[in-house]
Amino acid sequence: MYRYNSRSRIFSSGRILDKFTSVLESIKRIVENETEDYILNVNETEYINHLTEKYSMDVPEIVFDDVYADNYEEDIPAEYFPRTFHVYEGKKYKKEIIQFIIPVNGNTDLLLNCPASSISSSGGGNFHIKGNTIVAEFINFSNDPKKIKQEYDNEVRGVHRNYETLRNDIINFNNSLASTIKSLFSQRKQKLLAKNNLMSSLGVPLKKKPNTSNTFSIPQPKFREKLSIRPSVVEKGFKPEPTLDENNYHHILKLINDVGKNFERMPSVYKGKEEEDLRDHILMILDPNFEFGSASGETFNKSGKTDIQLRYDSSVIFISECKFWSGEKGYLKTISQLLNYLTWRDTKASVIMFVRQKDFSSILEKVKKSTTEHPNYLSFVNKPDENWFNYRFHLNGDKNRELKLAVQLYHLPK
Repeated sequence: MYRYNSRSRIFSSGRILDKFTSVLESIKRIVENETEDYILNVNETEYINHLTEKYSMDVPEIVFDDVYADNYEEDIPAEYFPRTFHVYEGKKYKKEIIQFIIPVNGNTDLLLNCPASSISSSGGGNFHIKGNTIVAEFINFSNDPKKIKQEYDNEVRGVHRNYETLRNDIINFNNSLASTIKSLFSQRKQKLLAKNNLMSSLGVPLKKKPNTSNTFSIPQPKFREKLSIRPSVVEKGFKPEPTLDENNYHHILKLINDVGKNFERMPSVYKGKEEEDLRDHILMILDPNFEFGSASGETFNKSGKTDIQLRYDSSVIFISECKFWSGEKGYLKTISQLLNYLTWRDTKASVIMFVRQKDFSSILEKVKKSTTEHPNYLSFVNKPDENWFNYRFHLNGDKNRELKLAVQLYHLPK
């Protein structure tokens, strides 16, 4: 091996764990230094995504298969020569230098760090970083290509061992970053809420009524399971608003899905029924299932009529629209109609579509495609069932006021 600047040698500049700790401390300082107004008003998902994108590490990918060789001549000090050579101390002699150059994609600086569990303290450490490559150099004393290649192979084996460990360390850090940031954000927000006595805004404690069935005696269905822009806050001043917690929201959607599947299983019973009839049947199941709040049909809220509401005190905490499928335009119009009713943050809602067309599968595909085209669409969340899609939307005029929207479709006969 030949000379190296020790500061550019891979796996030689501290441990990657220290780098992770430094990044997490920076994130914690950022979250702690955000203003109270900002933390209480910002869209939590967007903020977490922003910090995750900003601080995720660009994993270096060493392209071992694209290695290539080069050479140049240089005056070599006598002390580098083997004892078999007749050289004089203090003199320099011109020799050929063989370079093995391996391209690297991603952040090459991360290769300077030793992995969390170092396989070998020196394995591969004689490669150094040069631009977007790693380079190993050998003085050609033997004029024996096989021997030089063997030296390279020995060295690159050490790179493989430590590199794979380091790469996995970075990937695991990136994968855990969002949950870590979410925890830091939640801790800060809960402290602020507690300080301001606003704990009522964290979730409405709905309870399932005793002696009621999850599925009104129908069979349980089986489910299948860097440029980063800091989110801006339009609204100033946090106002406490009751919200439906995630478990109860999922419970409501599950009940609706069970009812809808029952519609499909008993087509003769529901054939020819209109929206109001089907809605009333869903309401008949929802209302007895909760101790706090009540479900009611055809009530008014803000600028229009809605099909199903669940209230807590004077606030609507769940809202749903029931419609027959009339095409993609009608579907997107239904979402817009629902959004026009909503005025509070962290709302839970659903769109229930009854489909009379024969090709139900093609309608599901149209929903997946057209939903992303709505101007308030933020992201897809998951698909608990073939006919059930969960999305993130934002309310009109403010991306920080987020809506959790479920879209559930059921195939009914004409």
